Amino acid sequence: MNVTESLIKNINQKSNPSVVGLDPRIGNLPPFLKERSLQKFGNTLQAAADALYHFNEGILHSIHTIVPAVKLQMACYEVYGAFGVEAFERTVLLAKKLDLTVIDDSKRNDIGSTAELYALAHLGSPPLIEGVGDVNPVDFLTINPWLGSDGIEPFVQQCQQHQKGIFILTKTSNPSSAEFQGDSSSDSPMFREVSRYVHQLSKQHRGQSGYSSIGSVVGATHPGEAEVLRSDMPYCYFLVPGYGTQGGTAEDTMPCFNQDGYGAIINSSRKICFAWQDPQYKGKYPNPEDYGLAAKEESQRMKEELLQALKTSGKLPSNW
Repeated sequence: MNVTESLIKNINQKSNPSVVGLDPRIGNLPPFLKERSLQKFGNTLQAAADALYHFNEGILHSIHTIVPAVKLQMACYEVYGAFGVEAFERTVLLAKKLDLTVIDDSKRNDIGSTAELYALAHLGSPPLIEGVGDVNPVDFLTINPWLGSDGIEPFVQQCQQHQKGIFILTKTSNPSSAEFQGDSSSDSPMFREVSRYVHQLSKQHRGQSGYSSIGSVVGATHPGEAEVLRSDMPYCYFLVPGYGTQGGTAEDTMPCFNQDGYGAIINSSRKICFAWQDPQYKGKYPNPEDYGLAAKEESQRMKEELLQALKTSGKLPSNW
C-alpha cells in the first residue's frame, strides 16, 4: 500500500471526494476566539497564532465525520513566525488523531541540495546532532516543478522511504496561470510538459488500486485543460483547488475524475471555514460560537453536490 491507498480508504469510508482547506485568516475568525487569545497573550504574534489553532480545532471537530482529508495552507501560519508554525503542527496532530488525511500545502522546491532539506522537513526526518528527528506526520505535500527534476527527486525519495505523497503543481486555478503555464489555445503549453513528466514518474509509484503516490494539482477553473490532463496522467490523483469561492462548480470538477469515480479530491477552503459569515447560514447560526455547525452543514452540502455531479456524469463509484 502507498499513501494514496490510505486516502482512497478514507474517501470510501465517507463516500466523499472532498478536502477542507484550513486556511484561517485572522480577520475572518469569530470575535470571541480573538478576544480569548488577546486576554492570554496580548496583541502579539502568539495571540494571533493561538486564535488560529483554536479556530481550526472547532472546524476539525465539526467536519471530521464528513470529509476524508484536510489541507493546510502554510502561508496562513508562517506569517506568525514560530508561533504560527506551532499552530500548524498542532493542527496536523489533531487532524491525524481524528483519522484525517493531511495535505501540507507549502508548494516547496529549490535546487537539489536545498530541496533535500525541504523534503526532510516536510516529509521525512530532520537531521539532529546525533541521529534524526521524528518523521513529519503529514501525508502529502504540494511542490513546485519549476526547477526541474533535480528539485523533485528528493521529495520522491522521501515519499518512497516514509510512505508519503506529493501533489505537483501542473495547471493551477488562479486567473493568470496561463501566462507561464499556458492554456488550451497555446501551441506547446508548459502544463503539458509538466504532465508528461509527472505521468512517467507516477507510473513507477503505483499502489494496489493503480493510483500513484505522485499526484498533480489541477484547478477546477480550467475544466477543458483538466480533461486533457486526466488523459495525460491516468494514474495520478488530482488535488483540485478552485471550487466554491474561486468560481469552480461541482460540474467543472468532473473532468478531473477517472471513469471509475476516483482520481480526484476537491478542495474548498473559505466557503466552508468561513461559512458562519455567509448570509445563508447567518440566520440559522446567528451565534458566532456556532461557526463549526455552519462549516459542518456547508461540508455536507458540498458532499451532496459532488455526489450528484458524479452520478449525473456516470462516474459515481458503485460502492458509495
